[in-house]
Amino acid sequence: MRKIVAGLHMSLDGVVESPERWSFDYFCDEVGQSIKDRRDATGTLLLGRQTYEEFAKIWPGQSGEIADFMNHTPKLVASTTLTSVDWAGSTLLEGDVAAALTALKRQEGGNITVTGSATLVRSLLVAGVLDELHLLVCPIVLGAGKRLFDGSRVPLRLAASETFPTGVVHLTYGPA
Repeated sequence: MRKIVAGLHMSLDGVVESPERWSFDYFCDEVGQSIKDRRDATGTLLLGRQTYEEFAKIWPGQSGEIADFMNHTPKLVASTTLTSVDWAGSTLLEGDVAAALTALKRQEGGNITVTGSATLVRSLLVAGVLDELHLLVCPIVLGAGKRLFDGSRVPLRLAASETFPTGVVHLTYGPA
C-alpha cells in the first residue's frame, strides 16, 4: 500500500511560504540527504494548483538529476479551478480529492509525495488522508507569511525527530 507523504520547510513561527527565500541558509548535507531519501521513495508527485503552475513554468526547460525527477515522475494536480494541465506526465484530480487519493493509496507503487502546496497539505491533514508529515523546521522567525496551520484541530503523533548541524530539526508526524 502506498503512503501520502508531505514535506515542507517551516520557520519557528510556522511560516511555510516562499522557503526559497529563507531556508537555503540552513541547508547542509544532512538536510539534502533527508530530502533525497523522500524523493527516492516517491512514485508520484501530488501538487496543488499554485505549486503546479510555478513548477510547470520552471522545470520543463531544466536538466539534471532534480529536473529529471520533476519532469519524469507522474504528477497529480489537485485543483478546483484548473480545467487542464499541460506539463508532461500530469493528471488533473477532479471531484473528491480525498476519495481519489484514498483509492490510489491502495495501488502498488512508491509514495505519493506532496511538495510545497501548503493549502493542499492542510486539507489532507483535516481529511485524515495524509500518512506522514515531514517538517524541516529552520531556526528563524519570519514574523509574517503563510502558515501551514490555520486553526484546524488535527491531532498528530511524533514518529521521528532529528537535529541537523545547521539547527534544522526534521520532525516526522503521522496520524494520532
